Amino acid sequence: MLRALVMTTIMICSTMSANANAFHLNPSQTRTSLSMRTFDQTTIPIGYFEYCKRYQERCARPAGGSIIELTQQRWNEIVNVNYQVNSTVEPLTDPEIFGVEELWEYPTNFGDCEDYVLQKRKTLNEMGYPLGSLLITVARDAQGGGHAVLTVVTDRGDYILDNVEQNVMLWQDAELYYLKRQSGSDPNLWVSLVQN
Repeated sequence: MLRALVMTTIMICSTMSANANAFHLNPSQTRTSLSMRTFDQTTIPIGYFEYCKRYQERCARPAGGSIIELTQQRWNEIVNVNYQVNSTVEPLTDPEIFGVEELWEYPTNFGDCEDYVLQKRKTLNEMGYPLGSLLITVARDAQGGGHAVLTVVTDRGDYILDNVEQNVMLWQDAELYYLKRQSGSDPNLWVSLVQN
């Protein structure tokens, strides 16, 4: 009971102390919202489109739910999966691994940001998390480079799993300019995170 209370307190405090610097990157987002605002449907990233052409069975699965209840056990699982994938996959770019500019794949020993995302999503889905709560999210990092992270949609807010950050954090705390992500109702539809 005490452990659950401590977890709840930590999560509430992290929510309330969101990094103000992240908001200058995301003017379309509401500062006080625990979850990212989504806008109109948008284009599918070419890497995901080609991934789905190669692996139709992986992309044909339904969302199965769009939000999870964030219990102590689930928090521990999310943190552990983020840590395990980040510490077992060595970062390399697609040109270094495959000799092409953009190729989304499950990583073996090496991968780039979207490969980490695919592996974390697969692992959590196999643990019972619905795909609709595990959203591939495309962003720009603080230096303006293209980046992909996994957003886990919970009843306590949207949490980001990033290959360059060991800590799982609320979306507001990540120094990212969010562009788009999968729809929670259909993983093959993408929605904008920027209001036009």
